[in-house]
Amino acid sequence: MTDQLRFDGRVAVVTGAGGGLGREYALLLAGRGAQVVVNDLGGSVHGDGATQRAADGVVEEITLGGGEAVANYDSVEDGEKIVQQALDQYGKVDIIVNNAGILRDRTFHKMSVDDWEAVYRVHLYGAFKTTHAAWPHLREKGYGRVIMTASSSGIYGNFGQANYGAMKLALMGLANTLAIEGAKYNIFVNTIAPIAASRMTDGLVPEPIYKAIGPERVAPLVAYLCHEQCSVSGRKFEVGANWAAEIRWQRTSGLRLPLAEKMTPEHIAEHWDSLTDFSTPDYPVSSLDAFQIVDDQVKSG
Repeated sequence: MTDQLRFDGRVAVVTGAGGGLGREYALLLAGRGAQVVVNDLGGSVHGDGATQRAADGVVEEITLGGGEAVANYDSVEDGEKIVQQALDQYGKVDIIVNNAGILRDRTFHKMSVDDWEAVYRVHLYGAFKTTHAAWPHLREKGYGRVIMTASSSGIYGNFGQANYGAMKLALMGLANTLAIEGAKYNIFVNTIAPIAASRMTDGLVPEPIYKAIGPERVAPLVAYLCHEQCSVSGRKFEVGANWAAEIRWQRTSGLRLPLAEKMTPEHIAEHWDSLTDFSTPDYPVSSLDAFQIVDDQVKSG
């Protein structure tokens, strides 16, 4: 076992930290020396209402344990206010954990524009606003760790979660680009897709599984990805129930025809089996990899 990974001298902002996953992230980071801004609007799982009790309760837990934290009650739609509080209270920001979320589950034909907009504004827009406000400070210092929270609903799809799944996969796309842009400034951005017991999963999974997927089993991966020792960026991880694994894109060798030949739908139908055969895949990791095949096609004619 390596020496304990600590966060002394680091300032972390954790959104949606009044309960569930966010609470565990805040407690673990603070317990290892970080100064933590515990953000939580205190609304319902559907995004209604507000209360200061959630954030205050976590701050009290941290301070009673000898840690240092401050409560923030702003909506993530006002992410600049959250970051400003970190700057006012602690003079800097080092870590952003974008965790805040709500649910407005509906089948697509019953989904209202408000259902779509509400989930967008908390998940995607909120993560943008908070990270965008912190970004200049991270660049100036030449250090930052940012976590985006995706979901299996975004990666694989899930019935009744078109809004939630769309925003969660969009967060992965945001993280991929920020990892590229932040690289030369020592800003590392990674994405997690957690499976954890919380008010957002309450009643959705069988009780034995619910008991096994406590949010405390996700927090260690997040803490590691937030640590200065971590050297990976632009990566994606599934995590839950004391299990963590990296995921990646996979591509078949596909169908290739000479550019001089006109491709038709009949070609696609004839070669469908080889086009979808993953027995000899490759693993693209960048947009350059995505265009490599096209470049090869052009060069070969």
